[in-house]
Amino acid sequence: MSVSQQLRRIATGTSVVLVTALVLIQFVPVDQTNPAVETDVPASPEVRAVLRRSCYDCHSNETVWTWYSQIAPVSWLIARDVHEGRKQLNFSTWNRLSTADQSKALHESWEKVAEGEMPLWFYLPMHPEARLSAQDRTTLHAWSLSMVSEVSEEN
Repeated sequence: MSVSQQLRRIATGTSVVLVTALVLIQFVPVDQTNPAVETDVPASPEVRAVLRRSCYDCHSNETVWTWYSQIAPVSWLIARDVHEGRKQLNFSTWNRLSTADQSKALHESWEKVAEGEMPLWFYLPMHPEARLSAQDRTTLHAWSLSMVSEVSEEN
């Protein structure tokens, strides 16, 4: 058997193994549920529009699970990011946070937006509509400041 035949045989065997593995991993279950929305964060329609467009896929129980979020191993990564995002801040369970925690969450969220950390860089290529404009940032900043001051006045 020549070297080229051996290489072809190895390549064919490797391809069969990879395709088989890709098919089999599709059967690994991934939690892509959207629990019930308990409440919504108090915000104006303008702020809510920005939040829905740029934040809600990872930070609410209203995630839109796209077609590619159904295909492993990408599905695993997306589900992990959504679960982690909800754990950090979930606008659908805003009512569970104390006023102090709401204030802290808004402050930390704005810092991440101001530093360009949110929305995540790898989310934007598939969701260009989530990119925050200067006006979006101004709107979110004004809202976060007003919410923090409301919380401070309550305490």
